[in-house]
Amino acid sequence: MLNQSLEFPKADILVIDDTPENLNLLSAMLTEQGYKVRSVTKGSTGLRGANAVLPDLILLDVNMPEMNGYEVCENLKANDRTREIPVIFISALGDVLDKVKAFAVGGVDYITKPFQLEEVLARIENHLTIRQLQQQLQAQNQQLQQEIQDRTKAEEKFAKVFRSSPNPIAIATIAEARFIDVNPSFLKMSGYSLEEVIGHTVTVLNLGKDTVSIAQTIQLISDTGSLYNQEFEFSTKSGESKTILLSIELIDLGGVQCALLIANDITERKRLENEFISLVSHELRTPLTSTMGALDLLGSGQLGTLTEQGQKVLSIATINTERLIRLINDILDLERMKSAQIFMQKVKCNAADLLIMATETMQAMADKLQVKLIVHPLSVELWADPDRLLQTLTNLISNAIKFSQPGDTIWVSATLTEHKSIKLGENEDSSTQDNLLPSFLLISIRDQGRGIPEDKLQIIFERFQQVDASDSRNKGGTGLGLAICRNIVQQHNGKIWVKSNLNQGSTFYVLLPLAAL
Repeated sequence: MLNQSLEFPKADILVIDDTPENLNLLSAMLTEQGYKVRSVTKGSTGLRGANAVLPDLILLDVNMPEMNGYEVCENLKANDRTREIPVIFISALGDVLDKVKAFAVGGVDYITKPFQLEEVLARIENHLTIRQLQQQLQAQNQQLQQEIQDRTKAEEKFAKVFRSSPNPIAIATIAEARFIDVNPSFLKMSGYSLEEVIGHTVTVLNLGKDTVSIAQTIQLISDTGSLYNQEFEFSTKSGESKTILLSIELIDLGGVQCALLIANDITERKRLENEFISLVSHELRTPLTSTMGALDLLGSGQLGTLTEQGQKVLSIATINTERLIRLINDILDLERMKSAQIFMQKVKCNAADLLIMATETMQAMADKLQVKLIVHPLSVELWADPDRLLQTLTNLISNAIKFSQPGDTIWVSATLTEHKSIKLGENEDSSTQDNLLPSFLLISIRDQGRGIPEDKLQIIFERFQQVDASDSRNKGGTGLGLAICRNIVQQHNGKIWVKSNLNQGSTFYVLLPLAAL
């Protein structure tokens, strides 16, 4: 027990007393109680020892030759290194003035000789506890000061970036979509002054035909968490229409939930895109169609028999031409949807029929790659364009098959739910669903494939975004399929998202409103 207390002492105590009997008594008593004790008979020696290795507490006699206890304590308190060490005086002097002087020079307590061992132990433990609490408080204060400094620096850095950013940035409250701050780039793009924006809501400012949609997106951000690169139409004060990509992050400002909006003006890019679409439509599709016809003619043998090497070259040319035609058609399809040149031909249709048809359409591909398809249809009515929904479902099932291994299973299922504000495919707390009738259909396509990295989950529905750059070559994709799916679902007032774990598979969710009764 004694060896253990020496190896792990409760505290390091320095005893300064010119009387060897007192030193021996205190040293033995404190050592027995588990303290490490250093004993010296001179004040100067004690000062050197305390400065070399800081003790946790000092027991100090008053009457000593050369340097008395009061002088020793004054030297300790004058030194920045030893100032905070608690000093307990032990002396035969019992006069009140002696005690007053002891406290005046910095002592924390005064014990009169002859002393009681229990009293000494109690006072030592008491002041060690106080010192420990003081050290903890100092450490917490230092940590708090550091956190305040770090936060101040972060706020200064954010303010600098906020003001100087070339991108329009605004901060609005979640509850009302009310602007509380905007940067100069936002004012430049919008044409409004700071006074015309601050304190006003998005709907009051009337920022274009998508004003209501922007306001609703801000108010739902606490459910969705974030939004990246969503395209909106934006109207300036002068009435000029701009196209922006809007990203929104949920932030906390003084306990108030707010949205950080970062816009990117892509008006000029959209103009160039439209010109490119026109070029693609008129200048590329026609010659490609002719090229495809010529390749088919060569493959039919009507112009002569090709060698085996020639057949291989022709097959490569045909595959690449078909891929290029698919890419052009996907680009045209997506842009026409976004510009509302393609209208959804909505009718009442049965969700079960669409799920079964999509599964049957992809069954041959699944059989070829030895992937099992399991469908759990649900017979409910949707107000939708069946061809476009079928396009979405087959695209999602096709992707699931492409990224599955032989022997894997893909599950296609549907359930009813009450709310559109579903997060990550899970229903809200059941207490919020009482007395509500199902009003949405939730379709899920779950696979056992390689999964999607977390940093790709937010951008996988953007154009030309793929998990692996080699997928377009190895899997035959164009990088536009999911962007088209998202556009179709959004035009049905629905939502599409994905959950995934690497090497464990992915689940794509499509949420659609049911047909009104």
